[in-house]
Amino acid sequence: MRRRLAIPLAAAILALPATLLTASQAAAAPADKPQVLSNWTQESAASYNTWLAARGNQGAWTAYGFDWSTDYCSSSPDNPFGFPFQTACARHDFGYRNYKAAGRFDANKARLDSAFYADLKRVCSAYSGASKASCDATAWTYYHAVDIFGVTPMVDGSRSVT
Repeated sequence: MRRRLAIPLAAAILALPATLLTASQAAAAPADKPQVLSNWTQESAASYNTWLAARGNQGAWTAYGFDWSTDYCSSSPDNPFGFPFQTACARHDFGYRNYKAAGRFDANKARLDSAFYADLKRVCSAYSGASKASCDATAWTYYHAVDIFGVTPMVDGSRSVT
């Protein structure tokens, strides 16, 4: 009888350090955080869709410590002329905020702005004729606004010009 109890108890004791290791690992951001951030901020539709799925399930990414906050299109309309740019602006904010926190904003700003423009053009691809031309022109304006006047979000939520 003693022998049967000793084996499960020994197995539980051996498993304990693994459990503690997992808890301590959860306290730190996973080593692949820079790669995940990069994958979610590329120009491709696949990158956008992967980020959008993660945004809808933020709890699964808690260990990464991502900043999901957004002010959408800042002081510009989120849906100018009825074009739904809000989600593209949210992903752009995600890139800006998280690269700033990583101390890698300046090295990634141009790519983040290009990804933003690609997202806006995908919105516009749903339109045709004069509506598409108007959407494309608005997307171009939004892109150039962030390209020229894009700001570095500060930790306290204020903004400074890059």
